[in-house]
Amino acid sequence: MLETLICALFTILPDFLFRRYVQGKRIGHEITFFTMWYELRWGLTTCAMAAITVITTLFYFHPATASVTSYFRTVTILPQVGGRVAEVYVENNQQVQAGDPIFRLDGFSQKAAVETAKANLAEVDASMKVAETDLAAARAGVVQAEASLTQSNEDLARNQELREKGSSAVRLTEIERLENLVKERTGRLDAARANEAAVQQQIDVLIPAQHASAEAQLEQAEAELDKTLIVAGVEGRIEQFSLQVGDYVSPLLRPAGILVPSFSGRQRFQAGFNQLSAQVIRPGMVAEIGCMTKPFTVVPMVVVAVQDVIPSGQIRPSDQLLEPQNSPPPGSILVYLEPLYDGMADALPPGSNCLANVYTSNHHRLEHEELGTGQRIFLHVVDTIGVVHAAGLRLRLLLMPVQTLVFTGH
Repeated sequence: MLETLICALFTILPDFLFRRYVQGKRIGHEITFFTMWYELRWGLTTCAMAAITVITTLFYFHPATASVTSYFRTVTILPQVGGRVAEVYVENNQQVQAGDPIFRLDGFSQKAAVETAKANLAEVDASMKVAETDLAAARAGVVQAEASLTQSNEDLARNQELREKGSSAVRLTEIERLENLVKERTGRLDAARANEAAVQQQIDVLIPAQHASAEAQLEQAEAELDKTLIVAGVEGRIEQFSLQVGDYVSPLLRPAGILVPSFSGRQRFQAGFNQLSAQVIRPGMVAEIGCMTKPFTVVPMVVVAVQDVIPSGQIRPSDQLLEPQNSPPPGSILVYLEPLYDGMADALPPGSNCLANVYTSNHHRLEHEELGTGQRIFLHVVDTIGVVHAAGLRLRLLLMPVQTLVFTGH
């Protein structure tokens, strides 16, 4: 409407003044409601063409959209294991901090597994004490076998020396018996040393491995027990939480509620513009939004990013070929907006539905690019009329609550 009035000021009004004061035609006589088109046909036609041109140009360089939302994520409150609720520590709509307990399951089997793992670990520790005692006995056996072998060798050597000197007190059978006794006690010494090595191997390798395995089983059992206590992963507010003691919850069948993070969806808005705006909207452009959650307020924003793909073109491989004729309606350009100044969007809760206008400035092009005279005039006109157009768009943002109420019939 504002653009049409400006165009009429430069087209219809001069045409009327020419008819009235040059041709002498008067309203109500020559210029009537029925003769208006014929009398003012040049002004009306020029006004329509100029208004359409101006509106098309302005809405191209200053795109607007009603699809603006601050998306936020939620965290589903789910246990890692299924079970019945033993204790509940929070209430619905309660604010929690990261690490605060929410509820606990009755982990009877997990507690039994922990006690079993502790018993296994204690058994391994006890086996270490027994192995140390066995090692001492094996070492004593080695000493005893070495002493017996030494005595046998000495007896054999003494008898052999007497026989070599021709003594008749030594018989050949005695020497053979002593030789066999030396071999027997040598075998006993080797067996005692092997027994000592086996016990030492148990102490150095087997029992530490069993101890590590028992500790791992204990850690696993304690981890399973820890899963019965469900805590908040992030700071936020508990929503849709109606859990009671005795209820059964499962990671697959029944969640306990929803945790809405406090920081999610704050200070960032996502706007969807039509595809004609793809060549206009760039990061750094100034924008404005108006939301129902804060009526009669315009929040200055800045474009921080523009998604380089259009969601409607996304496909998922399947067993059927893609039919372009069945494609969804043309998608939009996703634009990310953030407040131009800190704290401006603090009063806008996540999920707010808003209107947005983005304004194009050609000052940089006019200062740094080589442009012709016609291009400079066109860009100057666009920027000049854009200031007036921005005022109209800002008025639309301010009147958004009234328009919504009238539209919904409230």
